[in-house]
Amino acid sequence: MDMTAAAPVRPLIEDHRRRLVVFWFLMAALFMATLDNQIVSTALPTIVGEFGALERFGWVGSAYLLAMSAVMPVYGKLGDLFGRKYVMLAAISIFVAGSLLCGLAWSMDSLISARIFQGLGGGGIMVSIFSINADLFEPRKRARYQSYSSLMLMASGSIGPTLGGTMSDLFGWRSIFLINLPIGIVIVTGIALLLPHRRPTRQPTIDVFGALLLAGVTTSIVLAADAVQLFKAFFAWQTLLVLAAGMLCAIFFVVVERRVSEPVMPLRLFKDPTFPLLIVISLTSGGIGIGLVNYLALFLQTTTGLSPTVAGLFFICATGGIVCGSLSAGRLIARYGRYKPFVVTGLTLNIVSLLLMSQLQAGTPLVLVGLLLTMQGLAIGFGQQAPVIGVQNSAPKADTGAATGAVTLSRMGGAAIAISIYGAIIGTYLGSVSLDLPGVESPATLTPKLLATLSPEVQHQIGMIYANAFESLFQTGALIAFVGLVAGLMLKNVRLPAAGETKA
Repeated sequence: MDMTAAAPVRPLIEDHRRRLVVFWFLMAALFMATLDNQIVSTALPTIVGEFGALERFGWVGSAYLLAMSAVMPVYGKLGDLFGRKYVMLAAISIFVAGSLLCGLAWSMDSLISARIFQGLGGGGIMVSIFSINADLFEPRKRARYQSYSSLMLMASGSIGPTLGGTMSDLFGWRSIFLINLPIGIVIVTGIALLLPHRRPTRQPTIDVFGALLLAGVTTSIVLAADAVQLFKAFFAWQTLLVLAAGMLCAIFFVVVERRVSEPVMPLRLFKDPTFPLLIVISLTSGGIGIGLVNYLALFLQTTTGLSPTVAGLFFICATGGIVCGSLSAGRLIARYGRYKPFVVTGLTLNIVSLLLMSQLQAGTPLVLVGLLLTMQGLAIGFGQQAPVIGVQNSAPKADTGAATGAVTLSRMGGAAIAISIYGAIIGTYLGSVSLDLPGVESPATLTPKLLATLSPEVQHQIGMIYANAFESLFQTGALIAFVGLVAGLMLKNVRLPAAGETKA
């Protein structure tokens, strides 16, 4: 018997201090990548006002998320082929270059293109970090350090909108992207010097075609959702062409995934009815938890007249709710082993909070707005862990990684699709309103600074116009949550196995 085959794999870095330094460089990279989806939210109204392209508001966020979703499956396999270190360095370099392009953007179209390039790096950062952590820490310690990743995600959600608003006010919106340059250079230097290169022993095949087809399906849905803005009519021939292309991508995706040796999403996972239900829940949670962020910032600045800085502070309410909900749900799931009640509770709270938010008007007390944002955050926190926990429990051990990746992809894809739907709602409503207000040419050119210079009467009128537009948006969000709730109610109320037990 070959005894070396059974020997445990030694950590990539033996020295504990050096390992921790590398780990915190990785956490800084994760924070930078996730922060960029949040930091732009409070600056977006200013960006839209400068470029005058309100109809493309949603694409600044959805383009980034789509690019991230498209490359995530590929980066994992690239790390197995060429080593985690060089793939991670390449991902950070692409992200930093994309940040520079965002900061130099001269139009909304150029900014969206730069965001796509930036997302190609951001997706690689998020995937590579978890793979490198597996090389740094043995299994018993790994879970402890992986939990810090969740803290980085929560911190970016809390700090991002506030930081974005403050930097936009003080230094201009371009600074929120250009700040990534010095940070990225420091991170690249630290990882290049301190992280060893481990030559891969396994040479997996990369399902590039499957990943591209899956990206094609998601992109076609996003384009169709924004058809009114892009093609001036939902049933335009371009929309039908996009939907047909998406259908072909879906058919070919199924064919490819059945034949490749290492598929992006193994189709055998769908044999368990729990998996597709959790994918639906993950899609809807992404549409609510991530997709609404930019629009909440727009809502706060247009209906209340808050500056980007103050509007960003209100996101602390939402993030506080997410932290409380997530920690409470995590402890209770660990104690009782049931995750379905938290899915149902979280989505029910989402429906209630969004329906209440749809009734907010210009001049609503800010205390009430803060309470509803806290309630919304609590709802998101209750349900955000369940899809990952559920698929990891239901999927075969060999497919745990693929199942977890599928949930992450569906969450990002749901966010990108929802952003386009929300953008179509706002753009269509505002496009149908004729403004005859002193000092205001068009909603597309209205920045927070310009809004602050207008008379209180004009500010109130503009606030009412946006409040009416957001009524339909929040109701749509509630409908998305309802779809997730139906899927949640259909879940089996399984009990997760305790330590030493096997899966039922």
